Formats: sequence, structure tokens, C-alpha cells
Amino acid sequence: MTTNEQSLTGERADILDLLGKHRFFLRYTAQGLTDEQASASPTVSELTVGGLIKHVSAVERHWAEFAQGKGATEPITEFTPEMIAARRDEFRLTEGETLAGVLAEYEKVAAATDELVRTLDLDTAYELPAAPWQPPGVFWSVRRVFLHIGAETAQHAGHADIIREAIDGQKTMG
Repeated sequence: MTTNEQSLTGERADILDLLGKHRFFLRYTAQGLTDEQASASPTVSELTVGGLIKHVSAVERHWAEFAQGKGATEPITEFTPEMIAARRDEFRLTEGETLAGVLAEYEKVAAATDELVRTLDLDTAYELPAAPWQPPGVFWSVRRVFLHIGAETAQHAGHADIIREAIDGQKTMG
């Protein structure tokens, strides 16, 4: 559900500010890295800066679709080998992918989400699909979806900052 020419309220401005700030930190962490550095996993984790940006972009795209009522409604009952492989590839740059490419895609996803923040009814709610970690009958408002995107981005920006510091000592803050 969208509204025509809806003015940007304080709440919408706050959501856009939250998303913008954490996206900036994530992108800033990648600034100046080569593709090789963006693919490096210098900590005990397999996470990489480039993979985290790719993952956050995919997660944001998924939740933006959910906020438009396009999310999957089928319960997740098991993880197939294909699902596991796709998930693993979501966290790394695969052959032919570059840091510049995932950053450009992230910008597109962010712009589309920002437009949804400006236009969707924040009180509309959709049922989350049942999953091993989520019982049936739980609904999230569009507002909560956007806040979840912000939290996800902030969490992974922190992960990326630790990885970046291990690569070359640079920190996003401090």
C-alpha cells in the first residue's frame, strides 16, 4: 500500500537518517580497499568486507520486498544444499564480482528502500513465514521492517570494521 505525495514526517526522516548513517559506516569501511582486500578474511571468521556489503544488500532487498507484501509466505522447514551454498556465496565475492560492483548494487537497493520509507504505510503489517526460529502467526509492521534493516546494517558495519582493522589497521571511528 502506498500513499500519493505523502509528506516526509519526523518519523520517516528519522528512519531515513538511521538507515543513511549505518549505510555510510558500512561503505566507509570499504573505502580504498582493493578487490583482493575486500575478499580477505583476516579474522577467525570467514566474513569479508565485500561479502558483508553483498549480504546487507541482499537482506535489505529481501525485507524491502516483504514491506511491499511480496515476501515469501511458505514456511521454511529445512535447509537444502542449494540454500546453504547460496547463503555461503551471499557472504563473499564470487568469481567476477568486484567491490565496486557490490557497492553500486548496494546504492541501488538503498535508493529503492529509501523511496519505500517515503511512501509505504508504516502501519501495514505482514505475517512472517514460519521457520525453525520463528513460529507462525507473527506479524511485522512496515515500520519494524525498516528498523530491522537499520539494525542489520549497523551490526554488519561493526563486523566489517573489525575485519578492516585486521586488514590494514584502519578503523571507521576512533
